[in-house]
Amino acid sequence: MQTTLLLLDIQKDYFPGGKMELVGAEAAARQAYALLQCFRERGGRHIHIQHLSPPGANFLIPGERGADIHDLAAHFEGEPILYKHSPNAFHQTDLLATLREWGTERLILCGMMTHLSVDSTLRAAHALGFSALIAADACATRALTFGGVHIPAGQVQAASLAAFESFGKVKTVEQIFSLLAAEEVSALAKEKK
Repeated sequence: MQTTLLLLDIQKDYFPGGKMELVGAEAAARQAYALLQCFRERGGRHIHIQHLSPPGANFLIPGERGADIHDLAAHFEGEPILYKHSPNAFHQTDLLATLREWGTERLILCGMMTHLSVDSTLRAAHALGFSALIAADACATRALTFGGVHIPAGQVQAASLAAFESFGKVKTVEQIFSLLAAEEVSALAKEKK
């Protein structure tokens, strides 16, 4: 199955000292980097996705340092990068055309924020017919408040991941590595027959 890794919004504003610090951003970025390195080493398709906020926003502002991709999941020159202006990476971008051109059937999603960009992109991918793996430990989010109720980041993360099970398979990065390795072995066995 042709698989593409999407690294969503792993940008400096989400890290300590940034304008919208997330809980667990550094740990999530390290796990996302492990996935990225796996895809680089195997020549797998991957796309860095960078959110650039529209005028009036107070973080991920084009031209400011906080909008840059964080060094923990660095973008190398020549690697595909897609710029988006809304949470859904398919909205008003050429992501769908690129994935279709590559013959992508399955996506691996990781990045920030779990409850927003990862969620929106996953739901759109499902509606467009892609299967998906969500790297749970390579995503990060923040606490939210609604109706005077404070919802801690851990609960926002857990609720988001639980909902994702309706649209894809939620796995740890280690589980994804195991799955990809098993698929590789299976493909090699079929070639030998």
